[in-house]
Amino acid sequence: MLWPPVLLAAVLIVGWQLAAEYGVKNPQVLPSPSQVVSAGWGQRRAIAHNAWPTLRETELGFAFSFAVSWILATAMDFSPAARRAVYPLLVASQTVPIIAIAPLFVVMFGFGIGPKILLVALATFFPLAASLAAGFANADEDADRLMRSMGASRWRIFWTMRVPGALPFFFTGLRVAITYAIGGAIFAEYAGAESGLGIYLQQMQQVFRTDLVFATVAVIAIGSIVLFALTYLLERWLTPWRRHERTGREAAR
Repeated sequence: MLWPPVLLAAVLIVGWQLAAEYGVKNPQVLPSPSQVVSAGWGQRRAIAHNAWPTLRETELGFAFSFAVSWILATAMDFSPAARRAVYPLLVASQTVPIIAIAPLFVVMFGFGIGPKILLVALATFFPLAASLAAGFANADEDADRLMRSMGASRWRIFWTMRVPGALPFFFTGLRVAITYAIGGAIFAEYAGAESGLGIYLQQMQQVFRTDLVFATVAVIAIGSIVLFALTYLLERWLTPWRRHERTGREAAR
């Protein structure tokens, strides 16, 4: 149901409006929601102009992350030695703050789109790879042995049984990763870029346009929510059998 989060969001917005009007009373410290919407609409072209580079970086970085995570998870599934070697490095990669290594990436790869793609990938590939590896590890062993006894090759078992079985795990990781994607692009832009929402945020902070800072943050949040919602549509499309499973369980109650 959508109405509980919508109702809570409405209550928070009303509380924010009242606090800005009757509490803080300083738009440079806490602009009201109406002021944020008005300022954002007035600067919609500038925000849109800066949103496109950020979305491009997010798209390419997440695509790269998607490819790397599938390659690594597949390698770990096919080779226990690869799993023992790779998985600790995956965990270690998440111990380094992105904001700390972003300047290093800029020094090594320049101010182009390359370091942004790498930073988005670094921010998002661990949930994807880890969830896929967990999905492969939880494959039905009885079905695996049955297919082997029928002469199925390792690749055939992988594509027809292990991949479909891992998809529910993968989409769980995908929803976690997608919430990091735009944030990773913003951090990458903080380290060095010519345009983007990260640069626009910095510019508005420097001129004390708190209303436009809030408006830009709202755009980033809405973009992340849209991407999050799209994962459910993609899951419904790629795993239609799960709807039938849920329907069967509900009918059996």
